[in-house]
Amino acid sequence: MSDSAAPSPGSGRSAGLTLALVSALAFGGSGPAAKPLITAGLEPLHVTWLRVAGAALVLLPIAWRHRGLLRRHPALLAGFGLLAVAGVQACYFAAISRIPVGVALLVEYLAPALVLGWVRFVRRRPVGRAAGAGVVLAVGGLACVVEIWSGLGFDPVGLLLALGAACCQVGYFVLSDHGTAPGGGKAPDPLGVIAYGLLFGALVLTVVARPWRMDWAVPAGRVVLAGAQVPAVVLLAWIVLVATVAAYVTGVVSVRRLSPQVAGVVACLEAVVATVLAWVLLGEHLSAVQVFGGAVVLVGAFVAQRATPAPSAAAPAAGSGPSGAGDGRGRGSGDDGGEQRLSTGAPAS
Repeated sequence: MSDSAAPSPGSGRSAGLTLALVSALAFGGSGPAAKPLITAGLEPLHVTWLRVAGAALVLLPIAWRHRGLLRRHPALLAGFGLLAVAGVQACYFAAISRIPVGVALLVEYLAPALVLGWVRFVRRRPVGRAAGAGVVLAVGGLACVVEIWSGLGFDPVGLLLALGAACCQVGYFVLSDHGTAPGGGKAPDPLGVIAYGLLFGALVLTVVARPWRMDWAVPAGRVVLAGAQVPAVVLLAWIVLVATVAAYVTGVVSVRRLSPQVAGVVACLEAVVATVLAWVLLGEHLSAVQVFGGAVVLVGAFVAQRATPAPSAAAPAAGSGPSGAGDGRGRGSGDDGGEQRLSTGAPAS
């Protein structure tokens, strides 16, 4: 084969950046698409179940292809399904039923700071000054977003639910750290983990959400989006096929072409996309101070992510994913020995 037929590193990187951007755009659209369904009468848990169960069905062929994961990594798959899928998404959709989409997603971006807290105070491992700076920036920016000087400008329960989504991400990061310790063999394929995580999450949510009690007239009818009547099934299709399946797959492929750090930076656009879409489609306006605070949160999350001890001290930041995600993403990174390790972050939305 001639040299001209081989793809250049630059073209692979460009494709990776494009896929990472597509993933961030897709994940960012889940909240603005889900909120009209919730406003129309669907319970947040039922919207979550529809999203997870639908995506699990679409990814069944991938689950079958990686069926060996059930034997080798049952705890990792169950943890991903319970925390990164069911926990994160249920808390996120419940949060956006009470507070603006952008605020809920920005609260979730405290996850990198919480991971560093776990590393420092639970694992008792030192963290550097950059890590502390990232935490301070994230917390300070969040104080501007929630308008803490006015006694919290949003529903406290909604803020706690968004914080619960961030804590679910941290719980999965801890589980992923223990499940992929050095010497444990080849890391599981991220797409396989995602497929089985969605299956486990669908099973858990079926028990919790009891979809047989759902008001099926809502998904069969029409809802209001940007002042117009649209079929609810269109929004559901978007949430399942674009904001979940396509978002996960493009996120995983992008990280295989980029470093996790670069992909993590692009993933921060998820919060920007969600905030802008909520502003345009749902009329959820944020003040200039809140927009500034949101930018500071993202900068702090990025700094905290880069400062997280590697490779076995903690997993990467939220939203990447699946970063992470969240509603994050599958992320494979190279360790010192060159072995691929799993660090599948939960999607932030």
